[in-house]
Amino acid sequence: MSIASNKTPSAGSADNSAAPRRARQRDIRLDFFRGIGMFIIFMAHLPFNSWNAFIPARFGFSDATEIFVFCSGMASAIAFGRLFSEQGFGLGLSRIAYRCWQVYWAHICIFFLVSALIVVGDAWLQTNGAYTRGLNLVPFLSGDTGTNLVGLMTLTYVPNYFDILPMYLVILMLIPVVMALSQLGRVYVLGLVVGLWLLATFGFLDLPAEPWSERVWFFNPFAWQLVFFTGFAFMRGWIPAPPVDRRLMIVAAVGVVATVPFATAWFLENFAAFSSARAAIEPLIDKSHFGILRYVHFLCLAYLAYALAGENGENLRAIKGPLVPICCTVGQQALGVFMAGQFLAMLFGMVLDQLGHTFLLTAFVNIFGFALLVWAAQIAAYFKSAPWLVKSKRTPPGAVAETIVKPHAGDDEATRSQFAQPSS
Repeated sequence: MSIASNKTPSAGSADNSAAPRRARQRDIRLDFFRGIGMFIIFMAHLPFNSWNAFIPARFGFSDATEIFVFCSGMASAIAFGRLFSEQGFGLGLSRIAYRCWQVYWAHICIFFLVSALIVVGDAWLQTNGAYTRGLNLVPFLSGDTGTNLVGLMTLTYVPNYFDILPMYLVILMLIPVVMALSQLGRVYVLGLVVGLWLLATFGFLDLPAEPWSERVWFFNPFAWQLVFFTGFAFMRGWIPAPPVDRRLMIVAAVGVVATVPFATAWFLENFAAFSSARAAIEPLIDKSHFGILRYVHFLCLAYLAYALAGENGENLRAIKGPLVPICCTVGQQALGVFMAGQFLAMLFGMVLDQLGHTFLLTAFVNIFGFALLVWAAQIAAYFKSAPWLVKSKRTPPGAVAETIVKPHAGDDEATRSQFAQPSS
């Protein structure tokens, strides 16, 4: 952290407070890869989607969840980390509380929206409760309503389809603890992050997922915070950015390719040796407790993406066409797009069930779903830009002109994504 100098600028030096700052070009890598993650998560949530055969999870140990959590950690370092450093712990804590409030009600809202869709779908399509059973909502809808509602509101009832936002919520609550420990030294942060991951990995920090059984949260937040705070530490400058080196790229590529036989269905079904080896390393690739091999695999992928994107995303900017801008738009509105994707995936799953999982219809549903996610991102960006706060060009005579700061149109987590110059 920098300490402001008390020295008065000399006559020959520029006054930084008065001189206009040179606008830095926005680094698009965070937005782009978060957008890619949102599209992949939508495909993964679409039931019986044949396109799922081509998502990263089918070729390696890590998947789009790691992309989402890692990028969220980086974005949080920009949006929240700087606030703690520059505005004080109290204001930083307030900002985290506000974000937790947003994520909490987003989770509650999307649960009721999707549940209502499921109930209406079962009734309209006369499925005899097939969709309700498929999403394991029967105990919630037909059991002890009071107990189940309390479980939902206290996050002691977390269905598998709705488990990412609760995980993210708990991790957000750890940010003030991490920022406080960082004042003592980064080694204390490392001890907390690694210690929580180890405890969670060995099953000491499991959280109850439903009142009527012993099931625990599918995504253990105390394990998944490892990848979140890895991204957070990179953006805070606690971990230096790795150099782009051909040798490192080769090592990372070998690490990615080496996992393919242990993750791809064709190898596992046709070669007993790979199947047996997969069973042996299962604890190391466990998704619920974020096994260490998932972490290694993701770091290899992340390094390759970082290197191929170019400095400050220059190689991405050089790509012609709408792909990069579209992904960036979606990535900037991650929370809203994620919620829209959950609802649309369930709705389109019903459409495919009724009309058939044909090649053309599956392609249409996926592509149309992508288009709706982009539309949802654009709508979210429009409302976050608060167009109603734009100052009128003409001020009536005698009126007092007001200075109105227009919020950034991007996601709340990352209003200014600058990879090149992380805050320290």
